[in-house]
Amino acid sequence: MRSILRAFAILVICVPAWAADLSSLSNADAAGGLKEALTQGAGRAVELLGHDGGFLNNAKVRIPLPGVLEQAAPLLRMAGRGKDLDQLVTTMNRAAEAAVPEAKTLLMAAVRDMSVKDAKDILTGGDDSVTQYFRSKTQSQLTQRFLPIVKQQTDRLSVSSQYNALASKAAGVGLVKGEDAQIEGYVTRKALDGLYLMIAEEEKSIRRNPLEAAGSLAKKVFGAL
Repeated sequence: MRSILRAFAILVICVPAWAADLSSLSNADAAGGLKEALTQGAGRAVELLGHDGGFLNNAKVRIPLPGVLEQAAPLLRMAGRGKDLDQLVTTMNRAAEAAVPEAKTLLMAAVRDMSVKDAKDILTGGDDSVTQYFRSKTQSQLTQRFLPIVKQQTDRLSVSSQYNALASKAAGVGLVKGEDAQIEGYVTRKALDGLYLMIAEEEKSIRRNPLEAAGSLAKKVFGAL
């Protein structure tokens, strides 16, 4: 992966003194090819996650119980609360699946507004550079969009309000992370983590198989590597 990134970095940063097989590419082509790849990757990630089972049936992004509940789960199951825990996991993941389609417009705008410098930073920034780019451009707005959708779903369960009451007190004495003190905040954060992860994985897939890229420019650029 590092070797691919280094090769692509040379393609983007250098003046047009390209090697023979890259001679037809410019900085604009390289940035444009990356945009096409990320547009395809973001759209595919939303499609994969934004339906029933998108989170719940995907081990890479499935949202588990918050840490404090996960630790207490064996005792709670012994006390007959296993059904409540299972229902909470299902509801959290369904909430994420319902929220994800809200992301598409903002993700596409982030790709559309990407500069050549942004492309350089992504291509030279390591394996998490795609995730970091989308976080910096969309996380705040997506959090605001996701929260009410997630809250509507999780509020249906009495165990959610019970968790919020206990976790808020525990957070006050440092036993629970502040970001996990409300179930809707926890689910929103995990939903975004899963979304950014899937976008990065889709982009990596295009790097490995450029002929699968949807755009001709992405095929040209990634194929040249």
